[in-house]
Amino acid sequence: MIKKSIVLLLVLWLSGCASLGKGVAEAFLEKQEAKDERVCEIWGTAFGGLKANLSTNNGISKVLMIHGVGDHSSGYATEFAEKLAKELELSVTSKQHKEINLTDREDKTKKLGKLRVRRFLNKAKNKELLFYELTWSEITAKYKEILAYDNSGEYSFRRTKINDMMKKFSNDTGPDPIIYLGESRGDILSSFIQSFCWMASGGWKDLPEGTPKACWAENISPLNHIINDHYAFVSHSLGSRITIDGLQKIAEILGNAVAQKKASKKQQDLAIALRNKHIPLYMMSNQLPMLQLGRNLPEVYGKKQAYCEMEGEHYSKRILSKTSIIAFSDPNDLLSYAIPHAFVEKYLDSRLCIDVTNININVATVFDIFGLGKIANPMDAHIGYDTDDRVVALIAKGIGNSNTAEIVKQRCRWIETID
Repeated sequence: MIKKSIVLLLVLWLSGCASLGKGVAEAFLEKQEAKDERVCEIWGTAFGGLKANLSTNNGISKVLMIHGVGDHSSGYATEFAEKLAKELELSVTSKQHKEINLTDREDKTKKLGKLRVRRFLNKAKNKELLFYELTWSEITAKYKEILAYDNSGEYSFRRTKINDMMKKFSNDTGPDPIIYLGESRGDILSSFIQSFCWMASGGWKDLPEGTPKACWAENISPLNHIINDHYAFVSHSLGSRITIDGLQKIAEILGNAVAQKKASKKQQDLAIALRNKHIPLYMMSNQLPMLQLGRNLPEVYGKKQAYCEMEGEHYSKRILSKTSIIAFSDPNDLLSYAIPHAFVEKYLDSRLCIDVTNININVATVFDIFGLGKIANPMDAHIGYDTDDRVVALIAKGIGNSNTAEIVKQRCRWIETID
């Protein structure tokens, strides 16, 4: 309601017509919402979504969700997970979730966030999806206490209601990218790596609960899980940077250990298993270009052909066989960017073998304000991805295949790209 009120106020102000009734304006906005002519344009090759791997007989499908800026509580991805399960026709779920208190292998006093896991199955119970939800924001919450005074009544009452809402939103979300560039970056990346480790370590019954516990390569036993299971990541805003950095960190750790012949037998087996994995990464409100500013280049870049082509001289040193980035960006999301090919070549690790599909999609409603121009709520455009039916359908069933959802066929335009 607050978000619609902001648009409503802008409509009234821009129209310059003081006599226009609130009811007339709301009716006008609701009429435009009913049309729903929001854009959905896809540039890239066909992809199968989660459905493609869910249909195979071997292995479990596993999805890890990584949130973006702002304080989050465990369970923040529940609506998205349930919409995804419904789209995939997984009507059976576990009575309770499992929750792991993440910690560091060498320092058990560290609190690295929480990993909540839910289990979904089809009615025949022969198709399984494990949904892992990472909450890392407790790492940055302690630093944001510095700004707590600004949210108190002592200061907030001096602002208008709308401005106070926006200031509190800014205080909650603005500091996270700054904190991530500081000393907490290592802990946040450890949180992601720990989550990926638990994701690779087995099935539903193998996961611990409650007490802080660290995961490392030795937990990933037997290796048939990482060989046969299917992995995917879903990230939002800063979470996409964390995911890419986390994967690049894994690439550095395993790559250097193998190159220096310091890798344990389990690490060597793990590196070999990962080399044959194709992992899709669904990015909502992608911010990689902006968050690259002022950062060092990755350890290996500009050598994709050498690492990812079978005839390449470093093919045996790749980390993944392919990382498919599907980047969702609302053009009215002020914090979202497309990913051009040149960016991938220069700023992302070549050993991840990254391929990009860009999706230009209006998740926020665009209003025509009485012929004076068009407007969309930038807040809706930033946070509305995981509840948008087209986004959920694309992640679940992809594009350009026999499973593609009707809503995608009817509402999205696909521009297939080739080399």
